[in-house]
Amino acid sequence: MKWIRIDTDSYGTILTSWCICAVLIFIDAYFIHNLWISIPIATALVVFMVFITWFFRVPNRTAPDSENGRLVTSVADGKVVIVDKVFEKEYLQKECIQISVYMDFFDVHCNFWPINGKVIYYMYHPGRYLLAFHPKSSEKNEHASSCLENEYGKVFFKQIAGTFARRIVCYSEPGNMENRGDQCGVIKFGSRIDLFVPTDSEIKVKVGDKVKAVESVLAILPDLK
Repeated sequence: MKWIRIDTDSYGTILTSWCICAVLIFIDAYFIHNLWISIPIATALVVFMVFITWFFRVPNRTAPDSENGRLVTSVADGKVVIVDKVFEKEYLQKECIQISVYMDFFDVHCNFWPINGKVIYYMYHPGRYLLAFHPKSSEKNEHASSCLENEYGKVFFKQIAGTFARRIVCYSEPGNMENRGDQCGVIKFGSRIDLFVPTDSEIKVKVGDKVKAVESVLAILPDLK
């Protein structure tokens, strides 16, 4: 049996939540003497403590065909909300296919590298906290942008904060070689990933599809050889 691994960058959030709940449980026990009221409140707080720990779990998953450099897997768990041809203006400066995945409150929020390749770009952008599915959230919200490159092309993606996601952790360091399926960061609470692939890629998902980080193939990069 494998132990559930918890994201190390989320220890502070978990500890803060536990401390707040512990104080509330103490207040509940000390001031509310009606057991029909105090026990349900305490139980709800304990359930929340368990949930907040489970929320920051890092799932054990295996990337499909790990040697195939053309496969682009999902950075995050969630629902595909955009598949469209757009002009990517931050770094690639050309038309691409954008695939956006929205993470709700119950999805795993750890993120994973979409391809095997070298990190060639990283930029953190402070910003607002619009709802993550808002069309302008990609540009106006706090987000971290990364680009990986291998022999088949470049894959650019953004980790976008939502209304409740007030912290993005990204492990991008330009020059590093990364493996598809390894953790690349975490976004805390509801948020979104925008991923951009070449226009001649084979897209494997459509709007409305549920995808899983590491395991779901979003696209296949063109064979340039």
